[in-house]
Amino acid sequence: MNTISTRRSTPRRLGLGLVGGIGALALAACAGTTDAGSGTASDQDTVTLVTHDSFAVSDDVLATFEAESGLTVKQVAPGDGGALVNQLVLTKDSPLGDVVFGIDNSFATRAIDEGVLAPYTPEGLADSAAQYAIGDGALTPIDVGDVCVNVDHAWFASAGIPEPVTLDDLTKPEYEDLLVVTNPATSSPGLSFLLATVGAYGEDGWEGYWAKLKDNGVKVVDGWSDAYSVDFSGGEGKGARPLALSYSTSPAFTVSEDGTSTSTGALLDTCFRQVEYAGVLAGAENPEGAKKLVDFLVSDAFQADVADNMYMYPANSDITLPEGWAQFAPLSPEPFEVAPADITAHRDEWIKAWTSTVIG
Repeated sequence: MNTISTRRSTPRRLGLGLVGGIGALALAACAGTTDAGSGTASDQDTVTLVTHDSFAVSDDVLATFEAESGLTVKQVAPGDGGALVNQLVLTKDSPLGDVVFGIDNSFATRAIDEGVLAPYTPEGLADSAAQYAIGDGALTPIDVGDVCVNVDHAWFASAGIPEPVTLDDLTKPEYEDLLVVTNPATSSPGLSFLLATVGAYGEDGWEGYWAKLKDNGVKVVDGWSDAYSVDFSGGEGKGARPLALSYSTSPAFTVSEDGTSTSTGALLDTCFRQVEYAGVLAGAENPEGAKKLVDFLVSDAFQADVADNMYMYPANSDITLPEGWAQFAPLSPEPFEVAPADITAHRDEWIKAWTSTVIG
């Protein structure tokens, strides 16, 4: 199993490296120090959340939950999203905590099949989250977001070249040497984009598509920050490439001061939808506290906090989104899809084939 270095080892959206890091530190400060041994809960007044590096929640939202529940939340962050699942599997006989947040749909079935989760359907789960359900209640959908190619509007306007729209467009000669993406063996956005191409071209066609991208000068880097903040010409990037793999929410952070336009955009015909889940860990020391924490993650208070802190869409579609998201951070109307079971069955072989095709 490859350890996938997810967007959390490098910020997944513009600003998340700082915000996510601050949020994680704030959570640790509010929650106290995790036991350095196993990281498991020490008593029934403590619930331990195992999550990825960039989990973030507002101090006041967390404090209210702790006050109302009588629980103290401690955090264990064993690494990025891929490392998270690997660690849960390796420690399933002595779990790292009580609750997990951050398993996404590219790893969900592995976690379920390995038996690291205990079934639980939380109180207050929104009807809109049901479409993302996996595993008969073992995993609860918390947030969603689209991985998409982003475009630097100003670069294309200056160059007098029309912006690409589709995946096929990216292979055309006029876009030679303009695209930077991340490696699916080291980046969760990279894995999502690989899955987008599998969904678009099928088992018999996706490798040929990547061969065309390679011939057209696609650049591959290890992580999101390298692609978006170094090689990308848009946003805060100072690079030479006006097309970069990022998220559909990224353009919300390049909006003009008057709020009327954004200097970047997401190509919504190139997207793969990620869903992040939470669940009660099998063998949790505090299973009742774990259920209360999962209830909190689907509550209106936490769901309303998701967009500003983790730059994802809440799974509860009734939650009011930040101003400008509808215009500048829309989800794709038709993202490419790959069934979770197919991802589980073929993920490693797809990454290996991609590496052979693109890296050599």
